[in-house]
Amino acid sequence: MEAMTSGDQGAEGAAKSEKSDVLSEGEKALLAKVTDVGCGSNKEMYFRADKIDLKSWDVQLEKHLSKVWSKDRELNNLRKEEWEIDLAKLDIRQAIATGTYGTVYRGLYDGQDVAVKVLDWGEDGMATAAETAALRASFRQEVAVWQKLDHLNVTKFIGASMGTSNLKIPSQSDTSDYRNSLPSRACCVVVEYLPGGTLKKFLIRNTRKKLAMKVVIQLALDLSRGLSYLHSKKIVHRDVKTENMLLDAHRTLKIADFGVARVEAQNPRDMTGETGTLGYMAPEVLDGKPYNRKCDVYSFGICLWEIYCCDMPYPDLSFAEVSSAVVRQNLRPDMPRCCPNSLASIMRKCWDANPEKRPDMDEVVRLLEAVDTSKGGGMIPEDQAHGCFCFAPTRGP
Repeated sequence: MEAMTSGDQGAEGAAKSEKSDVLSEGEKALLAKVTDVGCGSNKEMYFRADKIDLKSWDVQLEKHLSKVWSKDRELNNLRKEEWEIDLAKLDIRQAIATGTYGTVYRGLYDGQDVAVKVLDWGEDGMATAAETAALRASFRQEVAVWQKLDHLNVTKFIGASMGTSNLKIPSQSDTSDYRNSLPSRACCVVVEYLPGGTLKKFLIRNTRKKLAMKVVIQLALDLSRGLSYLHSKKIVHRDVKTENMLLDAHRTLKIADFGVARVEAQNPRDMTGETGTLGYMAPEVLDGKPYNRKCDVYSFGICLWEIYCCDMPYPDLSFAEVSSAVVRQNLRPDMPRCCPNSLASIMRKCWDANPEKRPDMDEVVRLLEAVDTSKGGGMIPEDQAHGCFCFAPTRGP
């Protein structure tokens, strides 16, 4: 072996010094313990096993690994997606709706009026850690798609967060009091706030007086154009229903819960009566068969009937009865006698039992645009004070 030069010795000394500087206090203590129990020269170092405190070594090792994992988590937190928002800029005001999988709040984000949906999968303790992780991964994928969408009839996505540690939720008793008891698995999504509420509530408010034909077609066109846009982006909503449609101050309809609705449907709990979804589900979905974007077309047909009638389909049937009859007996909502053939034809085409026979949404848009609304019509003409009696019980003997 060649002799070490003075330059080499200096470099070695500098390396040792640098290495010594980066050692943590715990590592230095561990090294000191090893040195204390050693014997002999540096070249022939031996250790007395009875003098080694293995328990202390385990503690030091655990501390070291914990520090490494903490740094790794910090690095992951720094790698934020482009859609992730700064929760410090989010000011939540009050709760406006509560669902099976989360709560919707109204608030401000960077001065903009927004709706904030806080999701906590597995809140009831039924979701395993693996299921929660899968839901979070799916949520991340969905919002990455949603943030790229831009259409008049799709609710504008503002941002989302995979964590809620800095989220201040106002308590119900006092708006000045804030709490945050949300678990680490919770996520939140922020979208534009729409003051008109859901389409479902709008239709309920008009159950007795009904809607003029031009309003029916306007709402139907908004929904069909929004779905046509989503389908053009290879996106299947999978939960098209009047509860998932929102209205702005000018009664423009916008599709909401895109992506989030899809993630929610994967919750370990099945979709039940409380969600109000079953009446809109296509036969192939109910029957557990493969399905595609045409399931949205079927759901649109049910929504179109609901918009025209301002009523609920299958009001007297249980969910189990609806599910069986839709698949086995081709059950569909009763068509009112006053419904124009042009509109009734669109409904029937959309809810055809054969998905391949259903039109694409862009064709539905064209069919709706061709409906003549200049002469009034609908279940209530524009100048008439009372609605029709198509669904009224028969009177007399």
